[in-house]
This record gives sequence, C-alpha cells and structure tokens, in this order.
Amino acid sequence: MTEVIDLGAFGDAFRRDPHLVYARLRERGPVHRVRPPGSDETYATWLVVGYEEARAALTDPRLVKDGERIGATFLDEQVIGKHLLITDPPQHTRLRALVARAFTVRRVEELRPRVQQITDDLLDAMLPRGHADLVESFAYPLPLTVICELLGVPEIDRAAFREMSTEVVAPTGADHGQDAFVRLGAYLTELIEDKRCAEPGGDLLSDLIRTTAEDGDRLSAEELRGMAFLLLIAGHETTVNLVTNAVHALLTHPDQLAALRADPALVDGVVEETLRWEGPVENATYRFAVEPLEIADVAIEKGDPVLIGLASADRDELRYEEPDHYDVRRDPRGHLAFGHGIHFCLGAPLARLEARTALRSLLDRAPGLALDGPPGEWLPGMLMRGMRSLPVRW
Repeated sequence: MTEVIDLGAFGDAFRRDPHLVYARLRERGPVHRVRPPGSDETYATWLVVGYEEARAALTDPRLVKDGERIGATFLDEQVIGKHLLITDPPQHTRLRALVARAFTVRRVEELRPRVQQITDDLLDAMLPRGHADLVESFAYPLPLTVICELLGVPEIDRAAFREMSTEVVAPTGADHGQDAFVRLGAYLTELIEDKRCAEPGGDLLSDLIRTTAEDGDRLSAEELRGMAFLLLIAGHETTVNLVTNAVHALLTHPDQLAALRADPALVDGVVEETLRWEGPVENATYRFAVEPLEIADVAIEKGDPVLIGLASADRDELRYEEPDHYDVRRDPRGHLAFGHGIHFCLGAPLARLEARTALRSLLDRAPGLALDGPPGEWLPGMLMRGMRSLPVRW
C-alpha cells in the first residue's frame, strides 16, 4: 500500500517554507501520495513535485479539470458555475475562445497608462508616511483597482469584493470559505444583471455579455458568472502575491537589489525569477485521473485527485542550477508559474505589466526601501503563495 505523507504534520514550518519539504520529497521521487494540511484524515491526493513530470502532467489529457467526469461536484461549480479552471475541451476551448475575443494583448497594452497612473496615485498616498504595510497600501490595491476597472466593478463594492475573494482563495476556516463562495456568487449574479439592463459600457464584463462568436455562440448567464469569478479572483489575488514576493525577495537579497538599482533594465529578470523562485501559485488547482495512468512509474487510479506542484517543479535541481538561489540575471525560461498547455494563465501579460510597473516605480521613488519588521503570516492552504502583510520603510 502506498505511503501517505501527512503534510500537516510539518506544522507551521510547512506554511512558512514549503520548499524544504518539497526538496525532501523530490529526493525520494517525483510523485507522492500526500494529505494536505487541514484535510480529513481519510483524504489523500497525488502530488507531482518533479519539473519534467509536472510539465507533462499539465498537458496530459487523462488528467481532467471537470470533476463531473469522475462523478464529483464542487462548491465553486454549484455556486458560481463552469469556468476555465474546471472545464476540459471542447467546453474549455469554446469558453476560452469567447473570452479571448475581449481579453486581448492589445487591450492589456492599452491599460499601460492607467496601470502607471494607479501606481503613481498609490505611491503619492503612501510615501509621505515613511513606512507602511506594502500589501495593504500598494500590492493589493493596485491589481484590485485594475481588474475591477477592467471588469466594471463599482468602486463602492470593492472593499466587500476584496474580503470575499480573500476568503475564497485562502479561507480562514471551512465555513468561511463556503460562505464567501455563496456571497460572491450572489454578488456577481446581481452585477451581471445590472450590466445587462444598463446602457452598453466599455468594460470587459459588458463586452463579454455582448460577445458573439462567428457561429452565433454566446456565454450563458452561468458561464458569464463563472468567467467573471475567474477573471476577478485570478486577475488580482495572484498579482498581489507576485508584487509582494518580488519586493520581499529583493529586500532579503541586497546583492540582487543592488544589481537592479544599477541596471533598471533587469526588472524583467526580477519578475521572471520571482515567478520561478517564489511564484504566487504554489500548486495548480486539482486535476482528476479520468482513466488509470502512470506518472514516473507511479500507478494512479481512475478518479484519483492530482495536484501539480508548480513551486516545487520550479525549484527542481534537475531543471535549474542552484534552484534555491535567487538570481535576477538567471534565465528562468520554461518556469511553470503560469502553468503550461491549454490552461496557461490568460492574464499572464497583465500580471507581468502590473508587476514591472509596480517594481520600477516603487524602487525609483523609494531609494531607501527596507524591511520594517518581519512579514506577516504566509497564506494558509496549498494554492496561493504569499504573505498577509509586509512592513516596509524608506
């Protein structure tokens, strides 16, 4: 019988630094049966920790995202509806094609001046104080404002939306997470209906309501809610962590910060190396074996859940030399922080734009930036990798 490794047994150490545990797992092999922290003692999932195995698993059609194909349904599907992270081709292909018509690279590029303006406004408010929590004052409001403006979420609703979305991705308790799903689903239903009844707006959600494919296909009300949910959650929660993790990495690696200050063109390297070294998504959302298969000679049964370890894969010694070393001059191409294959992150260009703009502007205007105490606790769970607060001064 396959050993089940209880990750909860590592306690808070696993939340603070899961990389040590992942490295020990990789030494034993690229695939393991694990019990995630906080899960039922009877529950277990496969965890893929090796780079090559993870990259291959991300494109393996035998590992599906739609739980209904193995007879399972989940809260987000019941309350929110189908979205890109819980569908497979051909449904996924159809949904992605419809949203891609509105969420284009050109549209992201057009956001550049507005992203810079929001960044400047936040720094104008923060810098006179001399110290702040970077998450609360900068890293969180920047992508939240961008994605809410992009999708047309009224400013008056954004504080409540932030509270709901944070509970969804990093719940402080099982009941809290479920309640947040329900409230967020109800809010999005109302928001979509308001936009249907209003004069056509220029925001992305209004575009999605009106978007029609060449064959006349359109998103249903449920699909619109699912798409809005995914774009709102994935469109800011991940970028918050990317910006925060990048600043934390630079401030704890003064040689790398000095290199960036000496050559601001290295900002792209900072973003990509942060994505590899401490990316905002620790593990991809669940996949399920739709038939028996093997990964690295490990037998996985039909119906088994599978987690693909993005953070572990990107620190695999077989893929990157000295993977635990943070090096902004490294060539980290091929990292899996945004996934791989058909589920590659649709918002990657926007996340990169926001992170580059935030880092360049922050470091330019706060030359004495430094840590002002230890960071807050790392987010719970195995999905997001980020900290709740980061005290800084300048």
